[in-house]
Amino acid sequence: MLTTLDSKSLGRLIRDERKGQHLTQEQLAGLTGVGVRFVRELEAGKESCQLGRSLQVLSALGLSLQVGSRRKDTP
Repeated sequence: MLTTLDSKSLGRLIRDERKGQHLTQEQLAGLTGVGVRFVRELEAGKESCQLGRSLQVLSALGLSLQVGSRRKDTP
């Protein structure tokens, strides 16, 4: 499992997975129902990309998103 803490590294992860599956940005956009511009901006790490659409792209690529706390709880 990879850890990403910013939009740029998430974008790189998405781009690498898309390319690993031999998909163009246009093909990925068609599979997910989002625009090509959105895919480009998401892969570029644009911080204002919509979470819902980002999750659609992740799901279409077979990726999941897991959220965890970085806080260390001490008794």
